[in-house]
Amino acid sequence: MPKLLEARMRRSSAECKTPISVVDDDESMREAIKGLMKSLGFTAEAFSSAEEFLKSRKVPRTSCLIADVQMPGMTGPELHRHLLAAGNPIPTILITAYPDNRARERAFGDGVVCYLSKPFDESDVLACIRSSLNIRPDG
Repeated sequence: MPKLLEARMRRSSAECKTPISVVDDDESMREAIKGLMKSLGFTAEAFSSAEEFLKSRKVPRTSCLIADVQMPGMTGPELHRHLLAAGNPIPTILITAYPDNRARERAFGDGVVCYLSKPFDESDVLACIRSSLNIRPDG
């Protein structure tokens, strides 16, 4: 049995109840990540912009945020800093199609959990989520 399938079958109840919010202006990427989160056993909501996410009721219920680095309006790193300043330190995973070492270093300096380049492997994003939420891989 493939390891990923085996891991899915052993999902912990903590994962199944973990709300993940996805913020990406690219609809196909946003929906793909949302679908991936659901297939991995998480609950997931998707938003087309940082502003849409901030206006939603999901902010206080979000356990982990996956946000695109480059978006019109507020960027992923700006969203992360805004949440911190507002007293909502949501573990944040930034994703980007345009990796930049300086931006990556600054993001980690701001407390971002992971900084992944698109396309990323589902095992990498799962490892980031588990790390940010202190969920053991074996459930």
